[in-house]
Amino acid sequence: MAASKAVIPRVRAGRTPKRADKSSPASNRNFIERLPPEILIKILSYLDASGLFTISHVSKLFYHLASDNALWNRIYVKNFCKKKKQKPKCVDERLWKLQDKAVGFWKWLFFKTVAGCDMNKCKRHLGPISRHTGLPSQTESVLRNLHVTWELTVTHESGHTETLDLSWSQFFETSVILCWSGGGLFPSYQQISTLQLYGVWRVGFNCPSLKHPGRGSLMAKLDMQTLHKGAEVIGQDKLVELKLLHPGLIIGIWKGECSVAFILFTLHFHKLVERSIQGSTECPYVEPKVNPPFDDIDPEYGLHGYQLHIVLHNTVCELMSARFSQLFCRRSQICDGHIQLTAICETNLSQHTPLRGDMTLHWICEALQGTVENCCIMSLTLLDEFRNPFWCISSPVSMKWQKTSISYDYNSAHYLIHYQDSDGQVKMKLVWMEEEKQFVLISLVVYVSISKVNKYFVRDY
Repeated sequence: MAASKAVIPRVRAGRTPKRADKSSPASNRNFIERLPPEILIKILSYLDASGLFTISHVSKLFYHLASDNALWNRIYVKNFCKKKKQKPKCVDERLWKLQDKAVGFWKWLFFKTVAGCDMNKCKRHLGPISRHTGLPSQTESVLRNLHVTWELTVTHESGHTETLDLSWSQFFETSVILCWSGGGLFPSYQQISTLQLYGVWRVGFNCPSLKHPGRGSLMAKLDMQTLHKGAEVIGQDKLVELKLLHPGLIIGIWKGECSVAFILFTLHFHKLVERSIQGSTECPYVEPKVNPPFDDIDPEYGLHGYQLHIVLHNTVCELMSARFSQLFCRRSQICDGHIQLTAICETNLSQHTPLRGDMTLHWICEALQGTVENCCIMSLTLLDEFRNPFWCISSPVSMKWQKTSISYDYNSAHYLIHYQDSDGQVKMKLVWMEEEKQFVLISLVVYVSISKVNKYFVRDY
């Protein structure tokens, strides 16, 4: 008996026979989405908060279903209400009555309550004040435990805005460096209209492939068109030129071009946690007003009992960290609108302080990196007689060679670092020791503006 021939379907050239793959993710999702909403809600009720947030990114349908008030009410009650019928203390009567009408209300309330609980826990850790710096000693760990990060919003002249994620950050004793870099992320230097820096407080969910939910706090809004006019070139190497546009902000420009290589912010630790999370997307955090401290010493005596903590560092390592106490200035010494506080006297050799490492600023942008000489970052904290932060600075500074310096103690090159803003000035003199191959800080003087002192103490110097 002749064997039966197999029937082979004819396929036109260039085409592949279609076959439904019932196991593909797309077909499975389509099948699930065709289920009645009641069944989908029942399925989603088995997920926790992290699972609901993750599945809300699948499609518009799942975003709507995963915001259901009944689901989030159950999660909220399970996590924050000891008794199921207990009314949350943070919800007023009006919102409680509208819980069925306000879509996503319980989802919003859950995230708000989680954030509040995290903040209350971390506030207790912020409490201990360092006797060296006068600042909370656990600022870095609190920021990390709160999952705080920073974002930069760049506005073009055309009005187009783009929000950039942080490229890298580096913490130091009293400051943190934030950097945004990458080819094609920035418009031309001259085309940047506004820079807005946000602190972003994210909920610590277990969804590594997604951005965790969070809220933004405006920390700085800078008009670049105005800052361009007063920009100062503080250093350069073969590839980039560093422009200081604002205290704490430098922009690296590719040499021979107008394109931006990187944007670098330095932030002082003073009130950094509050500034990063307690502002809104429209307004920055505002410190509460406090009464001026009571000074029972004759105002003719001037300023006394001040403490200075200063750190010099680059983007990689610390160059110097020093503390100076019992700084003072008599009223007769006040001149040129400034109150002078001398931390290191040039004629007192015992106060001269050597620096560790080179006075250079390292930068990294994608596969390129470089070093700009005679630049570093200064983080200064001046405490008043009551050990409260009075003037806090964290900003890149440049070192310039002094042509006419004469010294009988050091027969070597002299350099000057001069920082200035509306609140005061800082002058530092350094010498290069050729045999030791290191810089020595031989003079450090802080000048505080009289207007700042009068406003703080309600005086009339």
